[in-house]
Amino acid sequence: MAETSARFVVPALLAAGLLARLGMASWSFLNPDEALHFLLSEQPSLRLAYQASLTTAHPPFLILLLYYWRWLGRSELVLRLPSVLAGTAFCWVMFLWLRRVRDKTTALIGLTLFLFAPSLILLSAEIRQYSLLLFFAAGALYFLDRALLENSFCFMVLSGLALDFALLTHYSALIFALTIGIYALLRLRAARVRPAVIACWIGGQCCALAVVTFLFKTHIRLLRSEGLPQEISDTWLRTSIFHSGREHGAVFAVRNTIRLFHYFFSQGAIGVLALLLFVVGTGWLVWRERGETANDDRPSSRQLGFLLLFPFAVNCGLALTGIYPYGGTRHNAMLEIFATPGISIGLACWKSSPAWLKPAGIAAALLFCNLFPNPTGAYIRPRDQHKPLMTNAVDFLRDSAPPSSIVVADNGGGLLLSYYLCHRNVVQFQPPYQPFQESHCGNYSVITSAPVFSARVDTAALQSIGQYYALTPGTPVWIFEAGWIVDKEHDPAAELRQAGCPDPRMFGRNVVMCRTAIP
Repeated sequence: MAETSARFVVPALLAAGLLARLGMASWSFLNPDEALHFLLSEQPSLRLAYQASLTTAHPPFLILLLYYWRWLGRSELVLRLPSVLAGTAFCWVMFLWLRRVRDKTTALIGLTLFLFAPSLILLSAEIRQYSLLLFFAAGALYFLDRALLENSFCFMVLSGLALDFALLTHYSALIFALTIGIYALLRLRAARVRPAVIACWIGGQCCALAVVTFLFKTHIRLLRSEGLPQEISDTWLRTSIFHSGREHGAVFAVRNTIRLFHYFFSQGAIGVLALLLFVVGTGWLVWRERGETANDDRPSSRQLGFLLLFPFAVNCGLALTGIYPYGGTRHNAMLEIFATPGISIGLACWKSSPAWLKPAGIAAALLFCNLFPNPTGAYIRPRDQHKPLMTNAVDFLRDSAPPSSIVVADNGGGLLLSYYLCHRNVVQFQPPYQPFQESHCGNYSVITSAPVFSARVDTAALQSIGQYYALTPGTPVWIFEAGWIVDKEHDPAAELRQAGCPDPRMFGRNVVMCRTAIP
C-alpha cells in the first residue's frame, strides 16, 4: 500500500494541486497588489527595477525575478507561473521533509492539506512573494535535516542558499531564520556529523546575517524613515497588531490565533477544528512522547514540537510589541510551514474505523473550504475576480466615456487601469507624494491620488481635485474604483451615490465606475 501511495497517489495529488493553481491563475484578473508588482518590474534596466522595489514593504527578489520573467509574456497566467510552480513545489518538498522526520502517513496527510488549503491555492495563483518564500523556506528546512541525516556538506550548502533566498523574498523569513537556527542548534547537539558540516552551517548563518544586514541598511531603514510600517498598522492591518489599552494581551493572542487558522482554511469552524488538531499534534510531540529516545539521527519528538510551536510564539510576541502583524492575513502565510505538520500529526494520531473515514473527512472538509470560502481581512471573492468582469469594465469605459474624458481612480483602480487600459504606469510609486497625479492613458486623462490605503473617491476628494487642477464646477468626470473590500459592510456603490453618481455600474462587487461631475 505504501508503494502504491508513492507511485500513484502522490503524483495524482500533485497534479490535482497544480491544476487547481493553474485554474485559479487563468480564471482571475490581477488584483491591485499584483499589478503593482508587475509595474515595478516594468523598468528599462535592472538597476531601475531594483530601485523601484525599494518603494514596497518587501525585499527585492520578486521584482528582480519579474524583470526577466516578463520577457516570456505579460499575460496574467505567464506572470503568475513562478508562483504557481513554486507553490506546487513547496508542497512536494514539505511532503519529502515530513516523510523523513515522521512517517509516510503523516507526510501524505500533510501533502493533501498543503495542496488544497484555500489560502495556499490563492497565494500560489498570485504575483506575490509568498509562494517563493514558502518554497525557499521549505528547501532550507528539508536540506538542513537531510544534511544532518546524511552527514552531507553539499546539502548543508543548499540549506544555507535556500535560507538566503527566503530572506531576500519576504521579511517574515526573519522569523523562520530564527526558528530554524535554534532548531539546528538543538539538532547539532545530538547529531553525528563531520566538523566540515558544522563549519558549513556556521558559514551559512554568517551569510544569512550578511543578507539581513544588507536589507536593513538599504531597505528596512528607508521604510521606517518613511513611516510605512506605522501607516499599515494603523489602517487595514490594525486588528493584527496589538494596541495597548484597547484589549488584554492574552485575549489578543487567543483571538488572533483563531483568526490565523481561519485564514489558513477560509472557514471559521474548520479553522477552529484545525487549531485543535494542531494542539493535539504538538501536544503529542511535547508530552506524550517526552520520554522517547531516538535510535537514529532523525529529530526527536520534542525537537519537532519546538520547531512547530516556537514561530507562533515569536510572531505573536512581535505583534504584541507592534513590530509585525499576527492574525488572519497572508502576512502570516509562513506559519503554514509549521501549522500544517502539526495538524497532520494530530490527524495521524486519530485511528479511524472504518479506514476510509479519515481520508473522506479530510477531503470533505477541504472541498467545503474551497467551495464556500469565508475569508478574513481584505479580500476579493473568486467570483468577483473573474477575468470577463475586468474586460467588461474596460470595454464599458471605452464605449461610454468620450475621448479626452477625465477618469478619477483610487489607488487600486489606478493600478488596474495601468495594466488593463493604459499599458503604462499612472500611479505614484516613490515619495515625496503629490496629493494627485494626472497621466495620459490613451484618449483619456487619468487622475490618481497619493497611495494611501484608506483613500476613496468621494465628494471631498472630487472637490480637492477640482481645486488642485482648477477645474470648473460641473466638469464631467468618470470614477473608477477597484481593489479590496476590507470589511463586509463596505458598499462601494452606496458611497459613489453619495458622491453624486446616480447609477454606479458594478462589475462584480469590487469594481465600480460611474459618471459624475466636479462639485
